[in-house]
Amino acid sequence: MITQEPTKEVFEQWKVVWMNYKDKLQPNRKSGVELLNYLQSKYALTEIYDKKATDAIIGNVTMNAHYAEKLPKGAIPIPKAFFLESSGNGKHFYRPENKDPLDLWGGDITRIFVGIDIASGFYMVEGSTMLWDELCAFQGVDEKDLQNYVCVAEYIHSLKRFGKLGTVVAE
Repeated sequence: MITQEPTKEVFEQWKVVWMNYKDKLQPNRKSGVELLNYLQSKYALTEIYDKKATDAIIGNVTMNAHYAEKLPKGAIPIPKAFFLESSGNGKHFYRPENKDPLDLWGGDITRIFVGIDIASGFYMVEGSTMLWDELCAFQGVDEKDLQNYVCVAEYIHSLKRFGKLGTVVAE
């Protein structure tokens, strides 16, 4: 998960990762429905019906060309917003050793927000880079993503974070 403005050096590192992996990867991107099913099968989620939350999801999809082009022709975003509960498997994200630095989110995180657009597969997470990276590793990349060095670098980083690179590419 990108959490700060990338430097020129970071962009160059991403390009190196892209060059090393772009031809070793195959399109394998999962849909918004698959992403939602994954989350619901693994974690306790509380759906929230907050217009600001769903508007944020819609805005991220419609105001960003990369995400907007993933909407099927004629489709509109179908936002779903949740809090990831600190129970069952979700406790893992709330443990001190797995939390992000306090300054990243402006203080201690007591609830992790997850937003998903069912139509495009876009997702957002506030409160846990670990969960964002898990979703990135699960969702995969499509043909268009494979042409984008930032997408490939983020995907590779996420796979490595969870020890799953070998399941996608033979080194």
